[in-house]
Amino acid sequence: MAAILILAALPEEADALFPGAGAREDGVFALRRLAAHGHAVAIAVCGLGKVNAGLAAGLLGDDAGLLLMSGTCGALGGTAPGAYWIAQAVQHDYGAVHPGLFRRYRAGDWPMGDAGEAHFAAMPDPGLGLPHARIASGDSFVACPDAAADLAANLGATLVDMEVGAVAQAAARLGKPWGAIKAVTDEANGKSGGDFQANLERAARLAAVQVERLIERI
Repeated sequence: MAAILILAALPEEADALFPGAGAREDGVFALRRLAAHGHAVAIAVCGLGKVNAGLAAGLLGDDAGLLLMSGTCGALGGTAPGAYWIAQAVQHDYGAVHPGLFRRYRAGDWPMGDAGEAHFAAMPDPGLGLPHARIASGDSFVACPDAAADLAANLGATLVDMEVGAVAQAAARLGKPWGAIKAVTDEANGKSGGDFQANLERAARLAAVQVERLIERI
């Protein structure tokens, strides 16, 4: 039986996965364990932001054969609503500050010289039929059209969140494959706070259904 760790930033996102199944455990992170499709699955609420996500991946991911993330995100550049397979993740707030320029580097790389490619690549798509996306992760909730346009133009990102890039970096350090499925709640603009709250549970379940399909296929 292969072990899979699924991280979700919020309780609503975690509870949307295999609703009502499994046994809960108390600890540094709220955890629920269950068996699904021949896999031992642990679902953890990691909390918001890159530090929480990276810490949870490091503390809980050592015994897992696969790290996954499920949950919600903002859309960039007119990206349509729905659930997305995260093919690439980049941390948009990692890099080097120069006069009038913020140069982004792959998180953990030395932030000098040629920046090269900044993203982390996910595991191969198992054939869920979802559209692919590059997500930009950072320790800020993006509710600004200008900031959203910058991420789309300069990083080629179509989605934004606060955790996946850190999970991808942690998985790379641990030598583990990773994957993520995110569903859109808002458009990273002035309405994002209200839109996020209004759409959280619906989008969380939309992503969770696809993660459940993924686990059934692998």
